[in-house]
Amino acid sequence: MAKHIGIVAVSAEGAALCYRTICSEGPELMGRHAHPEITMHTIPLSDYMQPIYEDDWKGVASLMLRSAEVLERAGADFIICPDNTVHQAFDHMLGDLPLPFIHIADGVADEAKARGMTRLAVLGTRYLMEGPVYRSHLGQRELGYETPPTEDRERINHIIFDELVSGWCRDESRFYVARVIERLRHDRGCDGVVLGCTEIPLLIGPKDSTLPTLDSTRLLARAALRRAVEG
Repeated sequence: MAKHIGIVAVSAEGAALCYRTICSEGPELMGRHAHPEITMHTIPLSDYMQPIYEDDWKGVASLMLRSAEVLERAGADFIICPDNTVHQAFDHMLGDLPLPFIHIADGVADEAKARGMTRLAVLGTRYLMEGPVYRSHLGQRELGYETPPTEDRERINHIIFDELVSGWCRDESRFYVARVIERLRHDRGCDGVVLGCTEIPLLIGPKDSTLPTLDSTRLLARAALRRAVEG
């Protein structure tokens, strides 16, 4: 019997994409119409943003743990969180997690290594691009880490929080992010790009990027699906 997946949701669009990926790809491993049991718990994004604005990652961790405890009571066997930014709080909750946790950056870094990439452009919120989440996990695998210049980081952060988390995908924003990726390829020698906000895959796909893409949302969903089915 497949294990029960618990999803700590933060932003609705990223969580929904992760959920849909598990459900749509489940039949390939489990048979027609089949997917693992899934429970998702969502605290409003506004509750997360206040401690994030204040650089209070312990506060973020406490919210994630609240969801994790709900998921434990619902019978989940392990948990995932399809939101890259809040993984900066991971170390603050590690000792209190009630269930095993799949870290989103591990799957991305492992996939990059398996595909022979060496220097990755990382796109996401300003907090993610400037924070330790991917810098640490890529560094552990001897993968290079590059982010756009400050102006581009601020514009991408705006696109995420003012457009993508509300489900708005504007062509103007798609073209802008695609140009940023091309500059990271040309100027920084990147050979892959991490779509490190779980909503960015809604805006940018492989056909939009001059670099091979690492879709953190779908990679996390597939890791959870494998864990649920294979153990």
